[in-house]
Amino acid sequence: MTDQPLLRHPSAGWFAAAALGSWLAAAVIAAPPADDWQPLFDGRELGDWKSTPFGGEGEVAAGDGLLRIGMGADLSGVTWQGTFPRQSFELALDARRVEGNDFFCGLTFPVGDDHCSLILGGWGGAVVGLSSIDGRDAANNGTTDVIPFDNGRWYAVRVRVTPERIGCWLDGKQVIDQPLEGHAISVRQEVEPSQPLGIATYATTAEFRNVRWRAIGPDATADQAPRRP
Repeated sequence: MTDQPLLRHPSAGWFAAAALGSWLAAAVIAAPPADDWQPLFDGRELGDWKSTPFGGEGEVAAGDGLLRIGMGADLSGVTWQGTFPRQSFELALDARRVEGNDFFCGLTFPVGDDHCSLILGGWGGAVVGLSSIDGRDAANNGTTDVIPFDNGRWYAVRVRVTPERIGCWLDGKQVIDQPLEGHAISVRQEVEPSQPLGIATYATTAEFRNVRWRAIGPDATADQAPRRP
């Protein structure tokens, strides 16, 4: 994600302009898309997503455009079995909590040789942050925030990883800007089965759609990442 006046006696200049306009229109139609998002979920089958063996996990299913993670005893989720970059990428999805009152999106992703998790709605339903920074989880580090989430509402989630930082957006608003230099990046031990790329929930049923990624340059700006060559 005009009207133009009618000329009764077109001039030669008008024909030239019209020809140029037609050429530009054709060029726009033939141009590649503004970005190169690659789908990670086709909306019909799990594909390379497999249920994460946390123990006591809920059932996962796909269909009607949705990836559904059912409520488990504690952690439930899916882990990506295909290839995925370790650096200089954006990852995006839409997520909603269907039932429960804890985190509905624990998105684990590579950060170079390490991994990290974006937590949405944890610790009773409202904590947002990265787990973990310098050994401190999403509720106890500089990325910690409190944002109320409504069950049944879709939220647009985007994560950007570059060699310098991790950025996270929620509904188009940046909520995390974490520099990497001088900081240790990790995941909580119980979430390690989500590595290298996974989506998890905690005692919560959640649904996901439009799961996708794209490669970016390391100097991508906050609002727009350059297209892949």
